[in-house]
Amino acid sequence: MSTPSDASGDSPRGLTLVILAYVLWGFLPLYMKALAHVPPVEVVAHRVIWSLPIAAAVLIWQRRTTEVVAALRNPRLLAMAALTAALISANWMIYVWAIANGHAMEAALGYYINPLFSVFLGAVLLKERLGRLQLVAIALAAVAVVIMTVQAGRLPLVALGLTFSWGFYAYCKKSLPLGPNQGFTLEVLVLCPFALGTLLWLALSGQSHFGPGAGPDTLLLLGCGAVTAVPLMLYANGAKLVRLSTVGILQYIAPTLIFLCAVLVFGEPFDQSRRIAFPLIWAALALFSLGLWRQYGAARRRPATPGRAR
Repeated sequence: MSTPSDASGDSPRGLTLVILAYVLWGFLPLYMKALAHVPPVEVVAHRVIWSLPIAAAVLIWQRRTTEVVAALRNPRLLAMAALTAALISANWMIYVWAIANGHAMEAALGYYINPLFSVFLGAVLLKERLGRLQLVAIALAAVAVVIMTVQAGRLPLVALGLTFSWGFYAYCKKSLPLGPNQGFTLEVLVLCPFALGTLLWLALSGQSHFGPGAGPDTLLLLGCGAVTAVPLMLYANGAKLVRLSTVGILQYIAPTLIFLCAVLVFGEPFDQSRRIAFPLIWAALALFSLGLWRQYGAARRRPATPGRAR
């Protein structure tokens, strides 16, 4: 993801697009809860199928389709896209199952931990140095997971599954030499044969929730394309116009809204372990955000390289 090199600040248009994307993601559980009676595999298949026309329309409008066509002829790029497609589909599957089965709060926890896990991956796989605040933030998040595990007698598998699948997706996505819109289109193209096969099997076995006799389910499943592709593309285009530190702060909008949906709308229990774990996560994220702002401030104060304009 590129960020503005100009130190003048964030573009109002970029801020609007990114905030809108996170708000849409934050309220997505309300939409997915309406499909709780539909098997997650069917919901994900429809997310894939109906995302493709939207993604293709955007690329046609931007006149960037040639990059996707070229990628389809490149075995290496196809293999990389297949890997990222597998990771994002796993993330969607876990998320849809979690919302349908009363684990929205655990999903919020997973998305809160995501940025900390990405920093951890950078340290382990890319040998990036971690600052003191980052180390403390990661330690607090680990303590929160341990507390929830001990109290519940099991690992918070939804939270960890969402964290790992999205963290490795973001890491692998960096190696895909395509723009965000082109990369997303290529991923759904790779997933389309599997999605179509799934929907065909469901239809032939009489288990489909899509079609003339399915009532509101058909419209909701058709809408899965919009609720999947639109926020992603809003984010992809807005993130280029704001600073990385700003994106780092704004990304907590989505899990906060998911958390509020879980407690206030779905009535999920906020038990003792969660009352301890979530404040620890919030403290970790506050420290992480403070570290981002310090890094950005230090970068702004750093003298320009000789021979280059500041």
